[in-house]
Amino acid sequence: MNSDLQYQIALKLVPKIGDIHAKKLIAYCGGVEAIFKETSKNLQKIPQIGNVLIRSLKSAEVMSRAEKEIKFIEKHNIKPLFFLDEDYPQRLKNCDDGPILLYYKGNTDLNTAQVLSIVGTRQASEQGTEICDEIISQFKDTNTLIVSGLAYGIDACSHKSALVNGLNTVGVLGHGLDRIYPAEHRKYAEKMVSQGGLLTEFVSGSKPNRENFPMRNRIVAGMSDATLVVESKARGGSLITAFLAIDYNRDVFAIPGRPKDKNSAGCNMLIKRNVAHLINNANDIKELMSWDLNENKSAVPQKQLFVELNDFEEKVVSKMSSNSISVDQLSIDVELPMSKTTSILLSLEFKGVVKSMPGKQYKLI
Repeated sequence: MNSDLQYQIALKLVPKIGDIHAKKLIAYCGGVEAIFKETSKNLQKIPQIGNVLIRSLKSAEVMSRAEKEIKFIEKHNIKPLFFLDEDYPQRLKNCDDGPILLYYKGNTDLNTAQVLSIVGTRQASEQGTEICDEIISQFKDTNTLIVSGLAYGIDACSHKSALVNGLNTVGVLGHGLDRIYPAEHRKYAEKMVSQGGLLTEFVSGSKPNRENFPMRNRIVAGMSDATLVVESKARGGSLITAFLAIDYNRDVFAIPGRPKDKNSAGCNMLIKRNVAHLINNANDIKELMSWDLNENKSAVPQKQLFVELNDFEEKVVSKMSSNSISVDQLSIDVELPMSKTTSILLSLEFKGVVKSMPGKQYKLI
């Protein structure tokens, strides 16, 4: 039994904790396991931690459910991705509310150099699907990863077109990996496992409840370099994804439509508000993104500009370089307890300043 994974799953299962708060807890306690082993008295000292949450952390129920989930992912060859893992989508890692844990079934690199999410209405028109097919076909023979939500309409069209054109495509789900919703898209999902993948933050048994899909949309937006809205009504999930992408400082593109076309109302609004680039084809996207289609490079974590560091963080950073250093040695160099040094390093990793290496080593990015 992987104890680290069990604690990671359990933390994600604790009710009302949320991903942002979970990351703060990890930084404060120095690790996931440490959260569960910390005394109630010390946990009460952490801001916004109340007795209800402490009781949930101390509950045997989440640990038991986590153990059950480990058996499920091992049986079905599912890969858990903790947000500090190298294989975790690095773009998503830079989003404050990115999930601390994902479940992935597939074979593609989620950190490939070019990732484009494509979203749109579930009631796609014939013209909308034709435009979607045409744009994706223009990415043929590139290493662009196509991401969408496996829903009806534009989502399904995006995945299908990517598969036909030999592109890897990832479907982000609003439920557990024990099912496919809608069931009609199983034929695409099965192919995607060997030509892309399926990704979710939900444990097995989680149903496709309505409230799950806005959560799903933040993953679609956050793990991509840009989001393309092909068709959208004045309201809907595709606009939620677009505005999430904007909040994450991602590029947003939209296909314009006729003024009275209901399926184009959302796209036209995004363009009118100057929050989306008007595009007609894939070349517009390639030009605006400055994508070099002759290179195949994996995205690497980049140090964020103008990161604010506290005095302890600055002290630790001053003793580090691009060469890796052990936590033990760093603790000696900065004259701080091991637990405090570990906590600071985790905080710096969240901020994109340092990178963890094998053997409890760290280096500056």
